[in-house]
Parts: sequence; C-alpha cells; structure tokens
Amino acid sequence: MANGNGADARVLDKLFAVICSRRDADPMSSYTAKLFGRGKRKIARKVGEEAVEVVVAALAEPKDNVVAESVDLLYHLAVLWACLGIDPKDVWAEMARREGLSGIAEKAGRNKS
Repeated sequence: MANGNGADARVLDKLFAVICSRRDADPMSSYTAKLFGRGKRKIARKVGEEAVEVVVAALAEPKDNVVAESVDLLYHLAVLWACLGIDPKDVWAEMARREGLSGIAEKAGRNKS
C-alpha cells in the first residue's frame, strides 16, 4: 500500500536487506553491527523497550511521536528477525495466512497445538 510520498510496505524489505548487510560491519561505525555484537538477549530487550515507548507515546503524545517510535520498534524487530534467521517473507506469509481469520479463532487454533 503506497502513501502520498511513494513509501509502501517494500520499505521494510529494503530495511531488512540493509540490516543484514551490516551484520559484519564495524560496530564503531554501525549501530546495527553493535546490536548484533551484543547478541540476541540485548536485541530482544531493545524490542521490548521500543514497544513500551510506542505504548507511552500512544497514550500521551502526538501522533508524530507514535510514528517515530513505531519506526524504532520496526527497526529493532527487523534486527531481531535477522539475528534469529527469520526472513520477513515468512512473517508476511503468516500474515497472509491469517487474513480473514478472526483473532479469536486464530488464537484458539494456536492454543490447541
């Protein structure tokens, strides 16, 4: 889905490619490389911190702040995916699988597994 400035969901795939390309970069010049160097626990903790910042912004700040915090969350989530060897295409496929499925039904299906 494109917006008025030409941005669309493909930007997430491009971001993921950049993240992967920086895995072995110099941690002194790449925040992404520094995150990879700190490992899965630190990256996962950063995802949690960024999620909290989105919630705080949503409850008390202007929409622009929620947008900015959401970008930070998506970035850190993509770093975590890369760290764990998760391809965004797998996430998109799961989203497509759930399309048209009620959240209640989807959760009930997971609980049976």
